[in-house]
Parts: sequence; structure tokens; C-alpha cells
Amino acid sequence: MFELLPAIDLRGGRVVRLRAGDFEAETMFGEDPLAVARGFLVAGARWLHVVDLDGARAGGQRQSELIGGLVAAVGEAAACEVAGGLRDRAAVATALGSGASRVVVGTAALAEPGFARRLVATFGARRIVVALDVRDGLAIGEGWRSGAPGVRVEAALSRLAAEGVTTFEVTAIDRDGGLGGPDLELLRGLVALGAGRVIASGGIRSVDDVVAVRSLGCAGAIVGRALYDGSLDLAGALAALAT
Repeated sequence: MFELLPAIDLRGGRVVRLRAGDFEAETMFGEDPLAVARGFLVAGARWLHVVDLDGARAGGQRQSELIGGLVAAVGEAAACEVAGGLRDRAAVATALGSGASRVVVGTAALAEPGFARRLVATFGARRIVVALDVRDGLAIGEGWRSGAPGVRVEAALSRLAAEGVTTFEVTAIDRDGGLGGPDLELLRGLVALGAGRVIASGGIRSVDDVVAVRSLGCAGAIVGRALYDGSLDLAGALAALAT
């Protein structure tokens, strides 16, 4: 089933969105993350994508208590995936122990694919997702940092798939938060590898964009700014996907 995941990005306890991963290009959309989550649930969301931006930037968990409380409050109404700063086994175990259905690891898995293999062996492939943040065809660790090194995204995905990863969240960094539309060429190429489930992220602005990435064979899409500024109606998107 195609997964549509509203994003709740947290910085300093507030719900924000960044543009192209730039921490200096932040827009604040709410001071009550739980209220935001409840709004998505009312609209019919069955998944939430919850990100600790402070943890992602610092390289370790910074808002685990807040995120744990949000996951607990959501309960069985929706599944939550947690991302940001999860760079060792203990951090992953803590996030899953809080009730998250799965976690998203990025920088650490890209730097050491064996890390992803060990997580899959311990927690199961369904609970481990790898984020591939892509700029100019390269999968980049610390994707918000200008000049960060990277490797060809096709090679990164194939290598991690060989380590047992089955789900990848692919973000076109330059499109993220910009409402310019998803990078369909990038997504099409990665889906064609047949090496795992691809969830699209970055630039999605409309129901048509969501339908387009599903038509490519993507397993899901993460949506953020378009929901917050009203250009995409979550209930309408879910209804379109049900047809």
C-alpha cells in the first residue's frame, strides 16, 4: 500500500520547515507538535514522519523526550517513523522502544553500510529505513552542509540493499521545502534498480505530484510544506490515492 507521510520537523520543540536543508532558511509553522499531529490524524493520516532537526545537526538525539511523548500520544491512531540524529544502536533502540514503528537512519548508514546491516539483523528490515539525501546525483551525509562529500546515489542504494535494507527515503535536497515538484527523473532511475522500496521526498506540492510518484512505482511520499501552506489538502490526497 502506498504510504503518504505528513512530516513533522522539530527544532527547539517547534514545528518548522527548512528550505533545501538550510538551517538558516527556516519557517515556523507551530509551537504545539501534538496539535499538528492531531490535525493530520483528523485528516486521515495513517503514518507520520517525525524528525529531530536538532539531533540531525548535532549528531545525536536532542528531542527524544518530546518525540517519545508525541509517539505515545498518537498511539494506535497512526504509525510513526522517527528520524534525526540516530547514529548508533542505542539511539535506534530508544526510538523504537518509545513506540515508533520504524526509524530512519542516514548519515551513519551512508558512511558505514555495515551499520545498517547490523540494525536490520537486530530489529528487522521493516523497522529500518535509510534516508538518501541527494544533490547533483550524489547521496550526501549531513545533507544540510554545503560541500559535504557524497557517492553516486545508485551505488549507495545498491550497496545498502546488499546489506539488507529494503526501504529508502530519497530526498532531492535542492527541491526540499521549495514546492517546485518532485525530481521524477531521479526517482524513476532509483525505482528501476529494483533494489528496494523508494519513498519520495522533496518538492511535492500537489495531489498530482503524489499521484505522479506513485505512478513511477514509488512506495510512498513524504509531504511537508505543501500541507502547512495549504497547497495540498491531506484528506483530498488520501482520497485520490484510494481510487
